[in-house]
Amino acid sequence: MEELMKILKELRPEVDFENEDKLIDNGILDSFDLVALVGEINDTFDVEVEFEDMEPENFNSAKAMYAMIQRLEDEV
Repeated sequence: MEELMKILKELRPEVDFENEDKLIDNGILDSFDLVALVGEINDTFDVEVEFEDMEPENFNSAKAMYAMIQRLEDEV
């Protein structure tokens, strides 16, 4: 989770990723952020976020993103 938080803070330092749970629903992260974020997640965690993983519920919070990453790691 620490690596993910570092990526998120570098992407958007002004956002409280520890407490925010509607990053997509409230428009805090936009499509450009998601493209950058998916690239960083793929590289850092050696996973492949696929099109079907690009659901708002997977990106609405840091916890949801980390759960998705763990699931993708388990699939490898």
